[in-house]
Amino acid sequence: MNDTVTPSALPVPDGGLSAPHLRPVTVGSVALVSLLAFEALAVGTAMPTVARSLDGIAHYGIAFGGPLAAGVFAMVLSGLWSDMRGPRAPVWHGLGWFVVGLVVAGSATSMTALVVGRVVQGFGSGLLSVALYVVVGRAYPERLHRRIFAAFASAWVVPSLVGPAVAGLVVEHLGWRWVFLAVPAVAVPAGLLIHPGLRAIGTAAPAGRPSGALTRLGWAGAAAASSALLHVGGQQRGLAAGALVGSALAGLLVSAPRLLPAGFLRAARGLPTVIGLRGLASAAFVAAEVVIPLMLTRERGLSPTAAGMVLTVGAVFWSTGSWAQGRIPTPRSRAMLPRAGLTCVTAGTVVVASALVPAVPVWVAVLGWAGAGLGMGLLYPSLSVLTLELSNPGEQGRNSSSLQLSDSLFAASVLALTGALLAASEVPGPGSYAGALAIAAGSALLGALLARRVAG
Repeated sequence: MNDTVTPSALPVPDGGLSAPHLRPVTVGSVALVSLLAFEALAVGTAMPTVARSLDGIAHYGIAFGGPLAAGVFAMVLSGLWSDMRGPRAPVWHGLGWFVVGLVVAGSATSMTALVVGRVVQGFGSGLLSVALYVVVGRAYPERLHRRIFAAFASAWVVPSLVGPAVAGLVVEHLGWRWVFLAVPAVAVPAGLLIHPGLRAIGTAAPAGRPSGALTRLGWAGAAAASSALLHVGGQQRGLAAGALVGSALAGLLVSAPRLLPAGFLRAARGLPTVIGLRGLASAAFVAAEVVIPLMLTRERGLSPTAAGMVLTVGAVFWSTGSWAQGRIPTPRSRAMLPRAGLTCVTAGTVVVASALVPAVPVWVAVLGWAGAGLGMGLLYPSLSVLTLELSNPGEQGRNSSSLQLSDSLFAASVLALTGALLAASEVPGPGSYAGALAIAAGSALLGALLARRVAG
């Protein structure tokens, strides 16, 4: 533990997130989170055009897996760095690498160059995402943590609603390069906004290298390689896909527990359970989200636009849940919001699955997904708050990186399992969709049962 770090260097404000001392940090941080979200969502829309333009279909998988792997490694590095020296340097390096990667990708003349840019961009995103959590722990009083994390959650909503559509318009009318090149024009001013807050936090006195830091980075590299392999394997078919995905999952099973808190696998009380709940919630939501549009278009005859609107409803209610949890008086029990959120996700997913029965109206599935989104809104910010609450000041970076690693690695793993389930038959049918939704509901239910263990 680094006793030289001051938990909150900024004055405790009376005006909430919009207090004069916090307003620039709040606006800048939320803007950066929105940009990370927009880029993550927009690239998926632009990438088919990019691959055709650069004749790079063969590198399509690594264009997504590479940034994911770089982000996994960067999250661990950012956590260690933030604990040793404070979040100031990781924020600036993260922003710098993110912008450089975007410029390289946007100006690429070959798919190889674009992949390099994407990897650099993913590395910057990983540094920045963890460091911003530490900024919250150091800059904001504890009573505002739920509100700022609610703002972070809401910052994903607008990109999820308009990001793919805006990216499509940009690709059609300006060219795919501007999906990458336009973002730095907003990212740099957003970084400048948080500069005064970072200066007020200051730089921690140099601390010795944490015990096992190099070993932890080594395991982060192994997890990163496994994550990339998992994504590439998901793009394959037949025996090659099985071999790659199996090797990647084995690699994650070995490396991931060494990057997460001791007691994670047995759901030890306190922080290990908090970290585990984040992964289970991510797995549940992602497993259902990738199946719903396919299920509703093939089984219930909805258009792709109508099926996509169902996901939009979930995003809107996620934002609503985030807003609501930020205004609920401090719960008597730490377990209340996580349990309520995961129960909503479980029930909502089961209701969505009922739409596989032809006699059930489609609007029932819409209500179910709205409930699941509401549950995620209640859950995600509360888990972020608990992570900081259960962390000593010198451990906020490490634990914040564990939280986000759990999210990323669980999501990547469940996507591989869901993809294998859907690919098991030439044409996915009700059984495939039911199986994927059962994985989602089962993950959420397990989390709801374990939620009482967040109290240390």
